[in-house]
Amino acid sequence: METKTGTRQGAVEGYLSADFPWYGLDQAFTGPRWLGQLGAGADGTVEHGAIGHGDEPSLKAEAADPEGQKFAVVVTVAERPLRRSADGTGVMEATSVSSAAWLAGSGLLSATWPTRMDRALRQDWLDQQISAAWELADELTGAGWSSLTLPVDGVPTAFHYRESEYGWVMAGSASGVHLGAYGRNLSAYGLALAAVPDLSAYAG
Repeated sequence: METKTGTRQGAVEGYLSADFPWYGLDQAFTGPRWLGQLGAGADGTVEHGAIGHGDEPSLKAEAADPEGQKFAVVVTVAERPLRRSADGTGVMEATSVSSAAWLAGSGLLSATWPTRMDRALRQDWLDQQISAAWELADELTGAGWSSLTLPVDGVPTAFHYRESEYGWVMAGSASGVHLGAYGRNLSAYGLALAAVPDLSAYAG
C-alpha cells in the first residue's frame, strides 16, 4: 500500500483514537492512499472521517484539467444511537446511512465544484448544492438512487448509489458503522471495501 503524505497526515492520532474501525478500498487497490477530514463531537469524540484513494482532489488541479482527477474516498461514520449532547442541554440525532450519504455527497461537491464560476457566487452555489445533497440523502429510497452490491470485508453488501455530472456517491452499512463513498473517473463498479488493518501506516 502506498501512503500519500500531506498536511492532513497529522490527523493520524485522531483517527487512531476512534472507537470504531476505519474502512477503505481493499488491498486490490495499490495506488496512493491518504487521510481526509476527521469529524469530532463537542466533547472530542471522533464521529466520522474519510480515507482517500488515488489523486487527492485539488481545485487547482480541477481548474487545469477538469477530467484528469481520479479518486475514490471512503467515509466511515460511527453507528451512534440517539444521545445527549456533550453539554447535556440537547439531544443528538442517531447516525444513519443517510448521515454517510450526506457526508459523501457534500465531500464530492467540495472536491469538484466549478472552478470557472465567479468567486462571489461559489459559496452560494456550494451551499445550495449541499442542501440538495442532504435532501437526496434523506430520501435514499427515492428515484435519485439505484442499488449497487459490493463486497465489504468479503461480504456482499447493498449500497444506495447515484451518479451526477460531478461523479458518483454511494452509502450503506457494515458492522458498527455506516459507510459512504464518492469518486470521480474511478468506477464504483468492481470496487471492494475492507476495514483498514493498520492505520499507523498513514503516520508517514
